[in-house]
Amino acid sequence: MNKPKCEPIKVSVDFNLQNWLEEQGNKYKLKYLLAHTEDGVIWGKFQDGNLITADSVFPEFAKLRRSTLQQCRIFGEDSEVMLWQTDEGFQARVIKDEENTEFIPENQILWGTQAEKTNNGFTLVSDGSQGLCHAVPLINISFDRHQKLYRPLRLCVRHYIDYDEETGIARIYLSRLVNLTTEKELKNVA
Repeated sequence: MNKPKCEPIKVSVDFNLQNWLEEQGNKYKLKYLLAHTEDGVIWGKFQDGNLITADSVFPEFAKLRRSTLQQCRIFGEDSEVMLWQTDEGFQARVIKDEENTEFIPENQILWGTQAEKTNNGFTLVSDGSQGLCHAVPLINISFDRHQKLYRPLRLCVRHYIDYDEETGIARIYLSRLVNLTTEKELKNVA
């Protein structure tokens, strides 16, 4: 079995965040963005070579800015680029799948029990009586009004395996995001 390629990406000191993300998204044919900032979680999607983030559709959400970015993942079926803040500045890496790469697929359940509104390819979803919200770059999400705890959103993740030849022990040594989907749209990613 092959391992995925995991390589560093050079990030210049004075890079423009939006331009850099769009360049990487186009280069690696990536589909979605998930960023964690000091002011919140930001979803985004690539459309016609441009990055559209949740705050451009729903202005109440945090804006994607270098000054508040902690980490950001842009991802698609074949690769993921991760950008993160360190004490020395920004670092980045890319993970690209190779043929016959061994991995464990996981579909993580995301919060969201109902759709509040839809706009420009994003759906504002809320969860629970606290009104927790996020705007995901999906539309036509099937919620079940009869099951108050039903959460159809899924974040598809691949966990890559490494074997210690001396002990025979297998371990997960690397993980990456693959897709954002709903339970009804899940396909076998193995």
